[in-house]
Amino acid sequence: MAFDELKEHTENIQEQTKDYIEKNLSYYKLLAFKMAMKSTTMIFKFTLILLCICMVLLFCSIALAFAIGNYFGSYTLGFLSVGLIYVILTALLFLVRDKIVEGPILEKFSEIFFND
Repeated sequence: MAFDELKEHTENIQEQTKDYIEKNLSYYKLLAFKMAMKSTTMIFKFTLILLCICMVLLFCSIALAFAIGNYFGSYTLGFLSVGLIYVILTALLFLVRDKIVEGPILEKFSEIFFND
C-alpha cells in the first residue's frame, strides 16, 4: 500500500515537473520573440527615418551646392565646397563617435532587454 501511494506521488511530481518545464520554456520563447520583435521594429523604424533624412539631406546638399556655385560663378566650386563641408563634419563625427553612437544605442537596447 505504501509503495503504491509513493508511486502515485512520484508520478504526480514527474507530471508537474514536466508541465513546469514546458510552460517555462514556452514563456522564455515568447519573451525572446518579444525582444526580437521590438529590436527588429526599432531597427526598421530607424532605417526608414534615416532613409528619409538622407533624401532630404541629398536634395538640400544639391541646392546648397548650386547656390554656392551661383554665388562664386562656378558650380564646380559649389560642389567642392559642399564636399569639403561634409569632410569636415565626418572628421568631427569620427572624433566623437563613441559618445554619439555607442551610448544611446546601448541605452536603448538595455531599456528593451532589461526593463520588460
